[in-house]
Amino acid sequence: MKLIIQIPCFNEEKTLPLTLSDLPRKLSGFDSVEWLVIDDGSEDGTAEIAKANGVDHVIRLPQNGGLARAFSKGLEISLALGADVIVNTDADNQYQGNDIEKLVAPVLAGEAQITVGARPIKSIKDFSAIKKGLQRLGSSVVRSLSLTDVEDAPSGFRALSREAAMKLNVFSRYTYTLETIIQAGQEGLAIHSVPVGVNPATRESRLVKSVAGYVQCSMITLLRIFVVYRPMRFFMTLAGLSFFAGLVIAIRYLYFAYIGEGSGHIQSVILAALLLGSGLLLVVVGLIADLIAVNRKLLEKVDWRLCKLEDTIAKRNRSAADDGEQ
Repeated sequence: MKLIIQIPCFNEEKTLPLTLSDLPRKLSGFDSVEWLVIDDGSEDGTAEIAKANGVDHVIRLPQNGGLARAFSKGLEISLALGADVIVNTDADNQYQGNDIEKLVAPVLAGEAQITVGARPIKSIKDFSAIKKGLQRLGSSVVRSLSLTDVEDAPSGFRALSREAAMKLNVFSRYTYTLETIIQAGQEGLAIHSVPVGVNPATRESRLVKSVAGYVQCSMITLLRIFVVYRPMRFFMTLAGLSFFAGLVIAIRYLYFAYIGEGSGHIQSVILAALLLGSGLLLVVVGLIADLIAVNRKLLEKVDWRLCKLEDTIAKRNRSAADDGEQ
């Protein structure tokens, strides 16, 4: 069994050594533990610092593409390196490395395919009251959309089985944390929350540059995820609201027409027609979006089967190479 601990990085030469010093090199249940750093177009010496501190694999991306892209690239490389379990952690030393053993335990036991580290949000002094509230609100929304019981959805400290890593596809560039949980819930993957500790902050969050910006990006991400994974419900809800508003306005006009005052409310007829027409259009859009969603799921299954096939071929090649050496 091989465990790979992946760390997406962007300009982390100051905090990376501290993060690495806390990571395990040996762990019960694994024959080997390897470290992987994904340098997401850093402009400092992140890659060199990683190599100097004994990181097994350092992947340098040509330009900064965002946290979600670096996370996805890490999963891809980890799978190619033969990882049975993948742990993702942040480079700012936010999470305690000794909690990795707790994080991987449910995956090793076959109880979960994904585990997410649940931080003690209420007791984190570095989080403002607003940020704590937003964290709880975001987690609540994600639980509702994903039909899971993940306590800390924005947490980047998580473990994934090889099977789960093959099935996840991240489309967002802002962050992977929310989307992967919702996607995993839609795929029926078993997700558990594991209580973990945190270290004092070493720098300001790069995702939460301002409360307003964080709220805006999070809302856009959640809206996009909802449209992608629940298109019928999203568009039918909008269609229903449009139809209802148009119907109310139409009934109002008919009332005035009945009492002989309809000539003064022609605008209501136009508005009602627009709303009813928009409702009908949204129904059509919802049906098309639902067909696209079905097609996406089929493509995801094809992609997963191709990954499984490539994995089987790679294992056979490694086995044949080992037999040849013997």
